[in-house]
Amino acid sequence: MADLREGVHLWRLIAVLGFLDIKLRYRGSALGPFWLTISMGVQVGAMAFIYADLFHTDIHTYLPFLSLSLIAWNYLNALVTDGCGCFIQSDSVIKGMRMPFTVHAARSLMRNTMILAHNIVIVIAVFAIMGVHQSLFSFMALPAFGLWLVDGFAFSLLFGALCARFRDVPQIISAIMQIAFFITPVMWNANILNGHREALFLIRFNPFYYLLEILRAPLLGTPLPAETWIYALIISSILILFSWIAFARTRGRIAFWV
Repeated sequence: MADLREGVHLWRLIAVLGFLDIKLRYRGSALGPFWLTISMGVQVGAMAFIYADLFHTDIHTYLPFLSLSLIAWNYLNALVTDGCGCFIQSDSVIKGMRMPFTVHAARSLMRNTMILAHNIVIVIAVFAIMGVHQSLFSFMALPAFGLWLVDGFAFSLLFGALCARFRDVPQIISAIMQIAFFITPVMWNANILNGHREALFLIRFNPFYYLLEILRAPLLGTPLPAETWIYALIISSILILFSWIAFARTRGRIAFWV
């Protein structure tokens, strides 16, 4: 709790460190992080027409779905993979000065959220071109995004320490995320599994589906069953609980592991 309180008081430092990470990564580049926006826009545009034809879906419906899904998934994937290395990447700072460990986890969260802010321009442009109208239901995406932030922070504390101790874990997590991308409704709609009872386990036992859907459905204006939110909250509660216990037990050893 003391570590968390000190980290909250250093929120300005967290914001500056996240901004510097982005600035240093694209130092000398004219467009900077907007290269990510351009590459993502090209990827969305190329995939939309191909997969819309494969899935026999109207491009006016599929393009907003794909753009939002890909950008949201890339953000989620970045939270997971970057969270695994949040302490390893800050080893010199951890060894050189006293600082709350929660700062390093929040720094990873801030850095990836800034990248998301650049990519969200694509979603706004696609929604405007395709005429996707928003309503009051769209505001349900705000608590969903807040839950993503909490989950990303908890994941960083949990797996950041675990990956600092066992250096093979980041590769395992990366492989799992690659598999999860294909079995999660990112490029395809979950409705195509209706009538395929054996394949529905990809939805029912996939935690990424519930986390993705609570953010995506309000923005696309599609119905969102209450059980989706319930499952998402259960998954988040379990993650936060394990993160709290693990961080309390490993906090004093992280400096020796990095």
